[in-house]
Amino acid sequence: MDVIRRNTDYALRLVVGLVENYGKAPVSARQLAKNQDVSYELACKLLQKLSSAKLVKSSMGAAGGFELAKRPEKISLYQVIEAVQGSICLNRCVPDTKSCPRRCGCRINKNLVELQRYIEDYMKNIMLSELLKRNT
Repeated sequence: MDVIRRNTDYALRLVVGLVENYGKAPVSARQLAKNQDVSYELACKLLQKLSSAKLVKSSMGAAGGFELAKRPEKISLYQVIEAVQGSICLNRCVPDTKSCPRRCGCRINKNLVELQRYIEDYMKNIMLSELLKRNT
């Protein structure tokens, strides 16, 4: 099972395209989809999710399109992931210890909770502005 789902990967590609274009004119969904190798239909759905999460904003008209709703330094990788697929969860016992019948004597849960916290904190501290720096 993937921690980051395929649609989330595609959404991250679209967001990278928006980061690359930040401060310029809005980019059409069609152009973003083409540049990031995502189908147009899927790009539209993902951009809508990102817009609902207030990470992306859209404008209508001939010069319309999509752009980041905030500066890239203010949006974390975690926010994008959460907007598309919801929270990342290593195991169902991590957020809800009551879901496991072995919770009283479990020797793994504590480590999974720590790992979960580490992953979340790590992703919350990667801002979109850093994504371009990491690839150069």
